[in-house]
Amino acid sequence: MSMPQRRRVVVGVSGSLGSVTALHRAADESHRTGATLWAVLAWEPPGGDLGHRGPACRPLLAECRRRAGERLLETIDDAFGIAGPGVAMEGLVVLGTPGPALLSVADRPDDLLVVGAGTRGWFRRALRPSTARYCLAHASCAVLAVPPSPLQDELTSVHWRNTWRMPVDLRELAD
Repeated sequence: MSMPQRRRVVVGVSGSLGSVTALHRAADESHRTGATLWAVLAWEPPGGDLGHRGPACRPLLAECRRRAGERLLETIDDAFGIAGPGVAMEGLVVLGTPGPALLSVADRPDDLLVVGAGTRGWFRRALRPSTARYCLAHASCAVLAVPPSPLQDELTSVHWRNTWRMPVDLRELAD
């Protein structure tokens, strides 16, 4: 007789503000349902997969995986601090593009996959397809697409002002 598997809330984590927002929402869902939180960071080797298949590249791949693991831990620590998320949590680093990597983990019908649905213009969408759209189209479990943090527009505005060396009025950020 096998033990029943505990329900999971799987969340994609990249370190971006949108993924931190999704991580918080996934922790809330885990707390509400009693599910285990699975934080997943997908990584790809520099230059793609084909150039890194030989044995000479194994140390480079191991270093990339180690750094991806560090980024996952740093993001979780930045999001929740020393107290943690307050729910049972697993961290997982998966080699692959984000959409397929997340779906390889969120493969049970009773899983909940949480992804950030960041604001993206047509240019960015053309360069890098949306992970949220991919997951919504291909998942075999429920998918929760979390809208961007309200801070995202503010930070983007400040970023562009800095890029174009335009003055920033700090009083705007305090409102």
